[in-house]
Amino acid sequence: MLAALSTLGRRGVGALAPLGAAAQRRGFATQVVSVEGDTITVEVNPYKTHRIDPPSTTVSATKDELLQYFRELYRLRRMEISADMLYKAKQIRGFCHLYDGQEAVIVGLEAALNKSDSVITSYRNHATHVARGGTVLEVIAELMGKTSGASKGKGGSMHMYRREANFFGGQGIVGAQVPLGAGLALAHQYKGDGGVAVTMYGDGAANQGQVFEAFNMAAIWDLPCIFVCENNHYGMGTAEWRAAKSPAFYTRGDYMPGMKCDGMDVLAVKQAFAYAKQYAVTSGPIVLEMDTYRYHGHSMSDPGSTYRTRDEISSIRQQRDPIEHVRKLLLDNGLVESSVIKGIEKEIKKEIDDAIEKAKAAPVPAGGELWTNIYVDPVGMSLRGLDSSHMHKYASS
Repeated sequence: MLAALSTLGRRGVGALAPLGAAAQRRGFATQVVSVEGDTITVEVNPYKTHRIDPPSTTVSATKDELLQYFRELYRLRRMEISADMLYKAKQIRGFCHLYDGQEAVIVGLEAALNKSDSVITSYRNHATHVARGGTVLEVIAELMGKTSGASKGKGGSMHMYRREANFFGGQGIVGAQVPLGAGLALAHQYKGDGGVAVTMYGDGAANQGQVFEAFNMAAIWDLPCIFVCENNHYGMGTAEWRAAKSPAFYTRGDYMPGMKCDGMDVLAVKQAFAYAKQYAVTSGPIVLEMDTYRYHGHSMSDPGSTYRTRDEISSIRQQRDPIEHVRKLLLDNGLVESSVIKGIEKEIKKEIDDAIEKAKAAPVPAGGELWTNIYVDPVGMSLRGLDSSHMHKYASS
């Protein structure tokens, strides 16, 4: 027993090495197959599957598509880095969970799906809002608690929302969005609109009981639902293997098919989501595991370096960074000159800077906003504030 505990202890100290080694083995897309005019064809890293055949690993993209991916990836990265600086300057307070490193997941998802498809995710949702057509200003202003924010300054980091693009927000409760995502899939099925619901959660939430309840209901009713585990390998500060007896999250659906994808490669992600949507619409739910990585800590209170080494983070950046992957495809294969890339970066930096200045200048919500957006029809109800002296009486409709 003592020997086993000793082994576990040593494994805990050296638990970071296997991830770094795996990252070096994976690397960027394994091989450029051909470049014909403005179109490049590559072999992405193989998909691992459960109860389903994998999609083709041969993926093509045009120069314009790659430039669009680069633009979107870089915008999300710059936005999150700016949020980090604003938080440290105490212009953003409270909870704040950054997405830098994981951008290829949401950009690849949007490249494969439509805005008529539904998306719901966890509290790490800034990038999802922008990818669903929201603006950087809406995110930054929401983080600052301003009226021009995505949720009028009343939701904060964890509660972005864009109903017009079928983005049903981030959820502050770990795993709570998963059964809601199954409900969105039921709505698509009921309406017969041909859409799918994407319900996203992390490896830390993957052990929640409600996840398996949602799996079961979705499978019984053949709901068009894509369950997406964004496996960034750490649930807060706990490595996946410490919290999950089986960290092969794509197999967790058991009776549902599943697939593991290189979540740092936007081309591999796009291919996976296109394949998953086609399956879900015709055959029912499927589980996707996105093998990804977050560069920041779990939240702003987590330095992100006490449970993993700086060498591990550096290795991922060098070997698998989603932005550098697309940059490399564009430049190394002669699709664009470096000046084009620099121009995009300059344009986006200005966009982010302008959004920050507008967010700073925006007003905070008026005190009366505390009582709004609670009831659709309050029918003369009263709400109590901090104590009995703080009462608000709603007018009868």
